[in-house]
Amino acid sequence: MQGKKGYNEKLFTNFQLSNHVPQENFYRRLLETIDLSFLYKDTKFLYGNTGNPSIDPVVFFKLMLTGYLENITSDRKLVEHCAMRMDILYFLGYDIDEELPLALHH
Repeated sequence: MQGKKGYNEKLFTNFQLSNHVPQENFYRRLLETIDLSFLYKDTKFLYGNTGNPSIDPVVFFKLMLTGYLENITSDRKLVEHCAMRMDILYFLGYDIDEELPLALHH
């Protein structure tokens, strides 16, 4: 008898991204290895005090680093790629239901 796999999209209410990124995953290990918090202090003078909030400078740096590591030069392609990878979302500090920044300016 031929089997046929059906697909019914489910809403996950009990999903923890960190449980789905293996301990030996490159991006998980990178996240555990580097501390980029210094970027907040080092870039503070570049931002004004009014207007809309910018992309988090640590997230921006991680996105650029990911683009380099994944050999992706297009900002749009980079965001699309990152949105599809649970390990990269974990590295960036985004959950599976969060939108990544769409407008990257560098």
